[in-house]
Amino acid sequence: MTTFVLVHGAWHGPWAWDRVVPLLHAAGKRTRTPDLTALGESGLHDHAAAVAAAIDGIPGGEPIVLVGHSYAGLVVREAADLRPGAVGHLVLLDGWAGPDGSSLLGLAPASFGAAIRAAARTAGSERWIPSPPPAAFGITDPAEAARLRPRLVPQPLRTFTETTRLHAHVDRIPGTAVYCRPQTYPFARFGAELGYRTEPLDAPHDAMLTHPEPLVHLLLTASSVRNQEARSLE
Repeated sequence: MTTFVLVHGAWHGPWAWDRVVPLLHAAGKRTRTPDLTALGESGLHDHAAAVAAAIDGIPGGEPIVLVGHSYAGLVVREAADLRPGAVGHLVLLDGWAGPDGSSLLGLAPASFGAAIRAAARTAGSERWIPSPPPAAFGITDPAEAARLRPRLVPQPLRTFTETTRLHAHVDRIPGTAVYCRPQTYPFARFGAELGYRTEPLDAPHDAMLTHPEPLVHLLLTASSVRNQEARSLE
């Protein structure tokens, strides 16, 4: 039975997948949702190690699909590089990603990095980034925004500045980049430059909250398609 390891992005927690998990279970899949917020003031490498540890807890030989949302695109690629024999498919959901030596602030526009550092200074600490408002994640419905706002937590700045440590292992794992439309950042390009199959989803950045059904459809489809086959269909 396939296990989906669902890794939340910055400022979020495992609860971000609450509407996705039941749908995957209904489709006969297992899930794991590592909690990166439990690691405190940690960095990208700590998060990748925690995801690798979650992978280690899955019975050997069981197919694994590793999914990373937003910032966690960098995390899951490093984790997969640490456990290449275990991960069968990588999925980036509006995921930041790049080759060895990439960081979120290195991939983002300079204006984004300046805003992030300014927010950290304004909050009285240069080590933590305060959470932005729900609208920053595309959540504009008042009820949904009210539900999301108190759940968001500060993000360690190290997670955005540390650069990935990758070898050739991760590049041998097939991948899919799901990008939300309209795009806020070039997530489709990030995936395409890595050789991943790209799939659009008409949804805001936090698609797992607003559009769980079409997202799960894409996750299930992605897990069954090899990159070589996907390229032949494009």
